[in-house]
Amino acid sequence: MDVALNINKTIEQNAQVYFEKAKKVKKKIPGVKKVIDDQKKRFIQEQAKIQVQQESKIKKVLKKKEWFEKFRWFYSSDDFLVIGGRDATTNEIVIKKHTEHDDIVFHTELPGSSFVIIKNPDHKKIPESTIQEAAECCASFSKSWKSSRGNAEVYHITPGQVSKEAKSGEYIAKGAFMISGKRNFMNVKLNLAICNHDGRIMCGPVNAIKKHAKTYVELIQGAGKLSDTAKKIQKIIGGELDEIVRALPPDCVIKKEKR
Repeated sequence: MDVALNINKTIEQNAQVYFEKAKKVKKKIPGVKKVIDDQKKRFIQEQAKIQVQQESKIKKVLKKKEWFEKFRWFYSSDDFLVIGGRDATTNEIVIKKHTEHDDIVFHTELPGSSFVIIKNPDHKKIPESTIQEAAECCASFSKSWKSSRGNAEVYHITPGQVSKEAKSGEYIAKGAFMISGKRNFMNVKLNLAICNHDGRIMCGPVNAIKKHAKTYVELIQGAGKLSDTAKKIQKIIGGELDEIVRALPPDCVIKKEKR
């Protein structure tokens, strides 16, 4: 190492100069160490954040879509799966491909409703609470919601009462079916809530949703941009924005959130 000396100063004076410089450098060391430590912490935090984001993306890719997610769906407060058509095409699919002997089928008295099905693969007695919730779902995802009605008349029937066979000279439109036999009528309240259930966005009657989630959002009829409502909901329950939009009824706003 080369050391520069001032020939106009004594050895002691030159030493004093270097001593003073060393003191100044020594004072700076804690600050330098703090900067290095702060940078290390930031780097570790950034790396952890990147890892979480990557793991989240991997989970989204690996998360298997359940068959019922293409329809409207929720789990009742008694843990029965309830599904419903989104439009004429999915109404056809729900009835033709996903309705079995011990299920219960719901539709509104007025036209323009989803066909809603309580799935019963274990052939159990379906509780009245689940029947009530399925009826409320059917009413809420009907034209009654857009017309701002508070209640709607819904009926339930057995799968055997639903047919695509039209009477002579009649035509049955896509998504519509012939209903035969006795109908069991119910007048029910329109009500919906939405939550993030095990990483899946679930929308259904309030009593069913609050059974399955501590954090949920109640919905009411109201004009507004659906995407804006969905963004507000996303901040509360998380989840994918597209899935939230897809789960919502038309013309809805937030009533209140529950945490």
